[in-house]
Amino acid sequence: MNRDELRAVILEELSCIAPDIDSDTLDDQARLRDEYDLDSMDALNLLAALHKRVGVNIPEADYARMHSVSQLLDYLEPRVAR
Repeated sequence: MNRDELRAVILEELSCIAPDIDSDTLDDQARLRDEYDLDSMDALNLLAALHKRVGVNIPEADYARMHSVSQLLDYLEPRVAR
């Protein structure tokens, strides 16, 4: 899975959790909790959905490293089976 495909998966899962977010105008650098009002449960649900979808185990200790789509991509891309 390349970065563009992975981004599409992230945006698809994000749209299930926060359907009011427009993925066409989403800023990959924006903090999801601050700019798009995701709460801690939304963030947890997103990480769980991504784990299920791409098969990457995300330890709780790493949650703090993923605040934006860009950070999610940076974390997941090297860990996704190609």
